[in-house]
Amino acid sequence: MGLADNRWSLKGMSALVTGGTKGIGYAIVEELAKLGARVHTCSRNEAELNGCLKALEDKGFVVCGSVCDASSKAQREKLMESVSSVFNVMLNILVSCPSSM
Repeated sequence: MGLADNRWSLKGMSALVTGGTKGIGYAIVEELAKLGARVHTCSRNEAELNGCLKALEDKGFVVCGSVCDASSKAQREKLMESVSSVFNVMLNILVSCPSSM
């Protein structure tokens, strides 16, 4: 593997993508996972979240997720506790994608 191949590697990095179950959010989750990042995503809708995680798993990516309505302070705090636990308190990348209502 040459230098150019490693240029965009995110191996060892952790990422949280809110609203990552469809549209641009899903594309960001997929791209971060392709580049080697450990990715956690969230959605207000559990069925959408599970479908997203299954689709990514079927593509060979290891992505975790949780149900969260990011407009709720209590749910955001719970999300950060979950992410902190999953990533051993180290979060390198945060992408906040607006979800359609």
